[in-house]
Amino acid sequence: MLLGSGELGKEFVIAAQRLGNYIIAVDRYESAPAMQVADVCEVISMLSADDLEAVVNKHKPDFIIPEIEAIRTEKLVEFEQRGITVIPTAAATNYTMNRDRIRELAHTKLGVRTAKYAYASTLEELIAVSDTIGFPNVVKPVMSSSGKGQSVVNDRIDVEKAWNYAIAGSRGDSQKVIVEEFIDFDIEITLLTIKQWQAPTIYCVPIGHRQERGDYQESWQPADISEDKVTAAQEIARKVTDELGGAGIFGVEFFITKDEVIFSELSPRPHDTGMVTLISQNLNEFELHLRAILGLPIPNIEQLGASASAVILASEKSESVCFEGVAEALSEPDVDIKLFGKPTAHPYRRMGVALAKADNVQDARAKAMKAARSIKITDI
Repeated sequence: MLLGSGELGKEFVIAAQRLGNYIIAVDRYESAPAMQVADVCEVISMLSADDLEAVVNKHKPDFIIPEIEAIRTEKLVEFEQRGITVIPTAAATNYTMNRDRIRELAHTKLGVRTAKYAYASTLEELIAVSDTIGFPNVVKPVMSSSGKGQSVVNDRIDVEKAWNYAIAGSRGDSQKVIVEEFIDFDIEITLLTIKQWQAPTIYCVPIGHRQERGDYQESWQPADISEDKVTAAQEIARKVTDELGGAGIFGVEFFITKDEVIFSELSPRPHDTGMVTLISQNLNEFELHLRAILGLPIPNIEQLGASASAVILASEKSESVCFEGVAEALSEPDVDIKLFGKPTAHPYRRMGVALAKADNVQDARAKAMKAARSIKITDI
């Protein structure tokens, strides 16, 4: 049972179907991307304990796989106690649903280097802690996804605007934000970390990525970082995921500076920046997640050369989506397009991804961006 049925869930369902699994896709709205390829779909509020109880009792899944943050996580603990496997675990899901908990785990308990941070539950608190952290800083909801509610605050007069934006972008019923030191990094990476039930933790080649408005715009593999920094990132990722336990893929984000590897965030599931692996690896992140969950062997992860992804964004609101320019985008060699099948569009909503390979990362990024720009989203 997949709790959350977005584009990442859709690719996971495709991978699971290919190995003979029966999938129940659950989300808060009809015709979500993963529902289009699942065996059964259900529309519920995942913040409703009663709705979760009813859908689990109805289908009796062997595995529950959360794909989004806005879930009544205490119910996952109950389901786990009944013998249902929650991925990676109910406790890990609870930790990672909120930025404050995973940050406290990494920094306070494990001694991992993170950006300086503080929390605020009111505008007055945000003003005070922003002054302490200093400017510029980054303000985010403690519970959100895809960069929603995140902004860079350059001076004190922008704090109220950042507070309002963060609260508007918060998922669930949280009214708490995190304020982070602004890190002047050389590159931001995702290290896809695969934790297995009965085998050692393994890693994909690091993925570089670029964000706007706190949301990923493009990613590429391999990221250009030194071997010693790769090793340092792997050690941090293993330390944090060992503490969380369970099995599956974790998207572990880092800031890489000239001198440091700084832990940023962690998602206990396939990562949006990892969509590049749909073209860059012999086993993509969704197939790796599935194999780890089911305890299947992962004998070799092969990186297939310079590859990139670029998101296809909507620019206008649409209740009846149509795509133009697909033929143009696919006319370039070693380019692919994945359209997510979201039934409606609004400005900056991710509607698809362009994928490309080339002789080097720079050319792969250029090809992916060109293909993404070729796609226009209109009303039917």
